[in-house]
Amino acid sequence: ERPAQRHRSAAAPQPLAAALRPGAMAAAAAASAKYVLSIDQGTTSSRALLFDKEGQPRAKEQIELTQHYPQPGWAEHDPKEILESVVKCCEGALAKVGATKADVAGIGITNQRETTVAWDKETGEPFHRAIVWLDLRTAETVSKLTKGGSKDRFRKKTGLPVSTYFSAVKIKWLLDNVPEVRKAADEGRCLFGTIESWLIYNLTGGKDGGLHITDISNASRYMLMNLSTHTWDEAICKTMGIPTATLPAIKSNSEVYGHVKGIPALEGLPISGSLGDQHAALLGQGCLEVGSSKNTYGTGCFMLLNTGLEAVPSHSGLLTTIGFKLGAEAKTTYALEGSVACAGRTVQWLRDNLGIIKEAAEVEGLAASVEDTGGVTLVPAFSGLFAPYWREDARAVAVGMTLYTRKEHLCRAALEAVAFSTVDVMQAMKHDTGLRLGNMHVDGGMTVNNFLMQLQSDLLGVEVLRAKMPEATVLGAALAAGLATGFYSKVEDVKAMLKAAGGHETFQPQFRAATRSKEYKRWKDAVERAFDLAKFGPQQEKPQEDKPLRKPRFRTVDSIKPEQKGLNLLLKVVKLPQVDDGNSSALHDVVCGDASGVVTLRLRPDQFLPCEVGKFIRVQNAKSIVVKGHIRVQVDKWGKVSQGEEPTEPFEVKATNDISAVEYELQAP
Repeated sequence: ERPAQRHRSAAAPQPLAAALRPGAMAAAAAASAKYVLSIDQGTTSSRALLFDKEGQPRAKEQIELTQHYPQPGWAEHDPKEILESVVKCCEGALAKVGATKADVAGIGITNQRETTVAWDKETGEPFHRAIVWLDLRTAETVSKLTKGGSKDRFRKKTGLPVSTYFSAVKIKWLLDNVPEVRKAADEGRCLFGTIESWLIYNLTGGKDGGLHITDISNASRYMLMNLSTHTWDEAICKTMGIPTATLPAIKSNSEVYGHVKGIPALEGLPISGSLGDQHAALLGQGCLEVGSSKNTYGTGCFMLLNTGLEAVPSHSGLLTTIGFKLGAEAKTTYALEGSVACAGRTVQWLRDNLGIIKEAAEVEGLAASVEDTGGVTLVPAFSGLFAPYWREDARAVAVGMTLYTRKEHLCRAALEAVAFSTVDVMQAMKHDTGLRLGNMHVDGGMTVNNFLMQLQSDLLGVEVLRAKMPEATVLGAALAAGLATGFYSKVEDVKAMLKAAGGHETFQPQFRAATRSKEYKRWKDAVERAFDLAKFGPQQEKPQEDKPLRKPRFRTVDSIKPEQKGLNLLLKVVKLPQVDDGNSSALHDVVCGDASGVVTLRLRPDQFLPCEVGKFIRVQNAKSIVVKGHIRVQVDKWGKVSQGEEPTEPFEVKATNDISAVEYELQAP
């Protein structure tokens, strides 16, 4: 500071230019604001909450999402429905307290992780439904990636095993199986992202300048980000066949990314925080110290342990991941994570698939009405098993049923399965860190179930601390957004926010060690019975997008031999014949070729409608025939001729090698 400035009166007015700087304006807006708007886009619903300066929720709006299951093991969401539901929730939350955008300091986003969207940057339209994190369609992709190698081939760099869980394999599936996605990627039009990227892109203008970004916590779940450099790893992207230009820029969890554009109720508001849901919960639960942990019970179950500034490698089936990074220049906090695919989803299965309960809340009373499960152990491997097993081939089993088994026993077994899955993760964390975890903070929708919380404490043998603040995940996103805009002053304030909400309820363990050990052995026995059952599942039909031919399957002209069937060719049209309009069934010769030579196609007039001299055509399911001693390619009713996209590397036809051995003047008319 200059000497003259040191003596300036505190009451002296600042120059107008200084007062209008973006930073000054943002600080002024934060000072006058009443709330931070926090978006929680989850697997089963979208929500928006307003948090005040004390970190307490003051309004909430929620809309359930449509779940799409096109094939066994597949799960999809409509990206446009997600966006629409988020905007409606934001508008609804503001309306409930009579607030406007002038009352909001900034917007934070937390989201279901790994769920992947592909869209066109020119139109802003998605190419395909979003592939949900627990979707299993990529099992074959995983098998190919690990063939002759290990599931840990990328773990040293990314902290993650090769699994259907992560975004990279979903992106690869989209590139390999959806022609529109591959074409757009080749043309530089395709953008990939997880849900926060899709939302930020659309909230900041969409096709009209929308930002294509992600945050470091969500980026760490792609299986493409290098944990050391916090950048997309070029070598892994190349191995996966994913162009880095299609991926979003990586930002911290707390900074102003951009401002809302095109949505009147939110116009101009800064989007200033973004975290994956489990990372937001780690922050929102106040797990700021090394060794502190939280477990979130939602659709799945996710336990994170703060490992500080060190990325601790796992040798017990856990994930090394980002905790949070609160600012572009801030240090990064790392975590170990254990992910369980089905927790609340198991209760939904009891309700929606079996129909033994009408409301999810009924499961607690039914489970508590019996002393035990009657010998039943349920392993809910509906989407395979995640941590610490990582078995895509596992499927759900119910072991030990008899004619005595009733719905009450199944309800209790379902809750036991959630608790046992957490014990699996806790044991792995002890092995990896050497720490004895004395308690566990919990949050998420299932924590309202007192029976489950007590059972969890009994089976873990530690205190379970349930925050009376029910919205820890959304609070984490609000805190990150508020820190970036000056609405909140320091991250440690989260402790006071939780205390102001009533602190924690404590569940104490009541099982003896021998009982706990006996019950856990029963669980481990049932888990082993779930392995390798996918092979007995129903045969899955190939999706429609699997059928169109892709470039690697095309034959070259010089490889055509007599009497071949199923020929697939990408050719350039060289010469068209004169067509007899009076005979629509007559065969005509169309001269085509590629870089290896020229061949004659025998086509009906209606078949060469797509043909234009100098343009490319795609010939599918053709056959080679011999006419008067010369090779021709014929396309009958089982074949197809269509316009072909121009190859990435367009070729010139080699006109001197005419494999059909018919003399033509190879000049276009």
